[in-house]
Amino acid sequence: MITDNRTLIRSEAHRLGFDFVGFAHAERLDEAAGRLEAWLNQSAHGKMGYMANHFDMRVDPTLLVPGAKTVICLAFNYHNPEKQHDPEAPKISQYAYGEDYHHVVRDKLKALLEFMRETIGEIDGRCFVDSAPILEREWAQRAGIGWNGRHTLTIHPKQGSYFFLAEIICDLVLPYDDPIRDHCGTCRRCIDACPTEAISPQGYFLDATKCISYLTIELKDEIPLEFKDQMDGWMFGCDVCQDVCPWNRFAERNNEPAFEPNPELLSMKKQEWVEMTEEVFGRVFRKSAVKRAKYLKMKRNILGT
Repeated sequence: MITDNRTLIRSEAHRLGFDFVGFAHAERLDEAAGRLEAWLNQSAHGKMGYMANHFDMRVDPTLLVPGAKTVICLAFNYHNPEKQHDPEAPKISQYAYGEDYHHVVRDKLKALLEFMRETIGEIDGRCFVDSAPILEREWAQRAGIGWNGRHTLTIHPKQGSYFFLAEIICDLVLPYDDPIRDHCGTCRRCIDACPTEAISPQGYFLDATKCISYLTIELKDEIPLEFKDQMDGWMFGCDVCQDVCPWNRFAERNNEPAFEPNPELLSMKKQEWVEMTEEVFGRVFRKSAVKRAKYLKMKRNILGT
């Protein structure tokens, strides 16, 4: 019956659009806790103060869901190889092309948990999509979704890294998957390609204060002058380390209608971005995660590209 439950969950998850599903034992992540502490001690999180909050909860899912036995990890593809038509236009990370993934993926995750309760029985569990103190990539690695590459993102050997991670932490006992070993080998393309040298020379460590995604999304202050000429044209997020990753040659275009880009987003020319009004911003990014950055921050980013 336990094995059948895994099959049921995987089948429904795939029907809902999730590409990969893995199961890990809900327990404290002692090794990951040490790495997180070292990262925080080096202030590599910059002004993302929330990363230092709820430390114990972040490394122990049983504090998020008391009595938890399993972390169900899922991956949802967002890859879209379409590029903006004007090569001179400020660039936006492809994960933000369509509707806000927080809402799209969370709705599917809630539907999966409801399905589990209807078909398996009473389950105490919670859904998470980049919305709580969870070390998502650590759990994805433990659940066999992929390994954490030199750029610190999760890489699946059959799909690369263009996907969102999501979790259901619950009290359902299930057999657990084996982790996938690291397959980065001697490759350092992401390290060498990063415009701001945010990835350490050895990899596996990201200084967020240098990362273009942090600078264009998380940082509320002005972008430091030292990075003004290193933004590589990005106005929201950055895909460089993923674009150069050899494993992404296996990436396939997503099939989620909600992630289709607004045609206006792809067709706008550089000057139109520079002259963008708040009204245009609201229209182009009506349901997008970009709205979280607000109009004035986007104008700051556009003028800084």
